Amino acid sequence: MADHKHEIPIRIIKKKHGGHGHHGGAWKVAYADFVTAMMALFIVLWIVGQSKEVKSYVANYFKDPGAFMENTKGGGMLDGGALIGRDQEVDPMLKRERETLEKMGNEIMSGISQDASLANLASQVKIEIIQEGLRIELLEGAKTVFFDVGTATLKPEAVRVLGIIAAQIGKLANKVAIEGHTDARPYSRQDGYGNFELSADRANSARRVMTGRGLRSGQVDEVRGYADTRLRNVKDPFDVANRRVSIIIKNEAKQRHETEAPRPAR
Repeated sequence: MADHKHEIPIRIIKKKHGGHGHHGGAWKVAYADFVTAMMALFIVLWIVGQSKEVKSYVANYFKDPGAFMENTKGGGMLDGGALIGRDQEVDPMLKRERETLEKMGNEIMSGISQDASLANLASQVKIEIIQEGLRIELLEGAKTVFFDVGTATLKPEAVRVLGIIAAQIGKLANKVAIEGHTDARPYSRQDGYGNFELSADRANSARRVMTGRGLRSGQVDEVRGYADTRLRNVKDPFDVANRRVSIIIKNEAKQRHETEAPRPAR
């Protein structure tokens, strides 16, 4: 009999063939790293192209996220190109400019309301802060008070209102844009004159009056005629409130910051 005590056991190793290596998890990790790197690159490029206010806002967050969130509790907002929290504004210059424009808006409304002959028009003068600056709008009502239908001739009450506005704006160094708007009612003459021409002519009529009643020479740098392409009441294109003249006092501090902001490399 053979001696089985010294036999060496035989081990059989089975190798699996035909596996699909690309179904492993390594490529997923590499892909995730790639996506993360690309996201970081896009964020850096975005920050490089932003204004100083935005960069300061982002920097403040990373310096102390807790304090930052407390100061902007309730969420921040983007206003006039600068990120603003409810309790703080990043750039003091922009804040002062906004306060100056708001104060002027209140003074204009006060001047109109105190004129007994114009008090009934106060509800048709709307003043609000927008991204571009301060917007003053003269809205037509059921009874036209600023322009006769289909004309660019200002009524006496409109001339007085524009005089009050011009006297206040002339105290500022800010540039001014004047816009004319119509409703969506078709309007055309045989010579091709239509809503675009009418809206531009109304804006120019307002410019001429204001230039003679307080605006400084060269203070108006834009006159725009939009026809019915910038409706105030988009739900009712025929609403008479869409017929209006808008006077925009430009936020000079905002424009300076946008001009000074570095542009992203190409």
